[in-house]
Amino acid sequence: MADTAYYQDKPWLAFYRQGIAEHLDYENKCMPAYLDSSAEKFPDKMALSFQGYEITFARLKEMVDRFAACLAGFGIGKGDAVAILLPNVIPCVVAYYAIMRLGAVTVMNNPLYSDRELEHQFNDSGSKVLITLDLLVKRMVALRPKTSIRQIVYTSIGDYLPFPKNLLFPLVARKKGLAAKVDPAPELYRWKNLISANQPMAGHGELSFDDVAMYQYTGGTTGVSKGVMLTHGNLSKQVQQLKAWFPEFGHDEIMLGALPFFHVFGLSTAMNLAICLGWGNILVPKPQPPQLIEAISKYKPTFAPLVPTMYIGMLQHPDIEKVDLTSIKGCFSGSAPLPVEVIREFEERTGAVIVEGYGLTETSPVTHINPFATDMRKVGSIGIPIPDTECRIVDLNDGTTDVPVGESGELLIKGPQVMKGYWDRPDATAETLTDGWLHTGDIARMDQDGYFYIVDRKKDMIISGGYNVYPRDIEEVYFEHPKVLEATAIGIPHPKRGEAVKVFIVLKPGEKATEKEMIDYCRDKLAKYKWPTEIEFRAELPKSNVGKVLKKNLRAEELNKRGK
Repeated sequence: MADTAYYQDKPWLAFYRQGIAEHLDYENKCMPAYLDSSAEKFPDKMALSFQGYEITFARLKEMVDRFAACLAGFGIGKGDAVAILLPNVIPCVVAYYAIMRLGAVTVMNNPLYSDRELEHQFNDSGSKVLITLDLLVKRMVALRPKTSIRQIVYTSIGDYLPFPKNLLFPLVARKKGLAAKVDPAPELYRWKNLISANQPMAGHGELSFDDVAMYQYTGGTTGVSKGVMLTHGNLSKQVQQLKAWFPEFGHDEIMLGALPFFHVFGLSTAMNLAICLGWGNILVPKPQPPQLIEAISKYKPTFAPLVPTMYIGMLQHPDIEKVDLTSIKGCFSGSAPLPVEVIREFEERTGAVIVEGYGLTETSPVTHINPFATDMRKVGSIGIPIPDTECRIVDLNDGTTDVPVGESGELLIKGPQVMKGYWDRPDATAETLTDGWLHTGDIARMDQDGYFYIVDRKKDMIISGGYNVYPRDIEEVYFEHPKVLEATAIGIPHPKRGEAVKVFIVLKPGEKATEKEMIDYCRDKLAKYKWPTEIEFRAELPKSNVGKVLKKNLRAEELNKRGK
């Protein structure tokens, strides 16, 4: 490619595999209509599997229509917000599609969040009904008076289990912390009772691509969580973009539903994609290494969207040598960079191809994926823009001037998956969206072939002695150290330089190291102004539910220590 290649030339199109178009002819179908299609085409096919308990597409549709009738009976209609606070269990999927069926707005919430975080999301969204787990009912009933929530519906891990697990569950569940006694309270309902009491709703609200389908709250890794308004068009077109990117996968695949559905990465790439394509989905509510390995070896999924911590955890599990993971044909990785050696080892063990991608809550989330071909992907790159997605890299200072190819700047994105805006935050929306372009807050560069690389978060950049220091440059050096399992770098206050670099390191099991050893290690690998002044060893790093290191927590700890 000549040196004059610019973003509007879309050099990445040369690396679209055969059969993938630059522009898609989108079906005007919202996600509930895709469920109807799959139920019609594959009525008896497994749609969801939980611990071996299976429901077909026909039964899934019936349950969705029953719960939609229940919500309508609660007074929920178009535009009303309904909150879901569940891991990846069958009622989570049913409730999500029932809410959309009515034209109401889904608010997905992380079950690990504190009451303070949940109170913010419930109130900010104006949620009127909550669907949750028996384990959380006591807390949620206590929290309800501080919110607009009227009805609470609860399910249990034991509601859908195969024989004999369904008989054993009540005997051991409370001892193992898998179930809780639920005391009666006004407007508190058991999920299974409601499903059996309501007849399936025959009709449903008219849905348009412009209607808001959900408020998906940002992870809060950089500040107060905001409600991203994702429309029915965003969700449908995103799934159609993903379907177009992986044409070799037909209707006979099985999805590993391990990414949390309450996060938009799992929601689109695992839950909605499987419903659209008529794939069975193996639900994994607790995606830790033992549960992931068991799900893959027992239920044989063929497609696995995961995050780096999941790949790394499985490879380090003591049983990895004993299990067969070769059912997996394709993997999609996102949320953080995946080390090269992890890609190689996982592919050797499974025979699968892993492609890395990129996205944000504000983009439903996927905007970039590497080509699904080992000879075309670039390890370390987030890949190339998917169909109908435009990208530019702009100057960090003015936010509008395109920088030359190969230089770093802020990544801007435009496409059908880009959000409508932030709920009730016009100022934040105007800051983030300009003329249809989404300012990602990520520092990136594009190479001559049109492959993109994330350099760092704009907000994570460290300015030391007037120099821009990208934490990822430092972290990648430490990831190469044979003793290091994980590393993350942040800026800390410095009396002369303004900021200095501090690195937090998690050592591999059984390894020992000193601060001096780790500081000396990078002296011939990094410019002097990038050298860390402090190293802290940790047993683990604070992470979001999709494996992103929460640098804001580490920065807050450091400022607190220093009395700032």
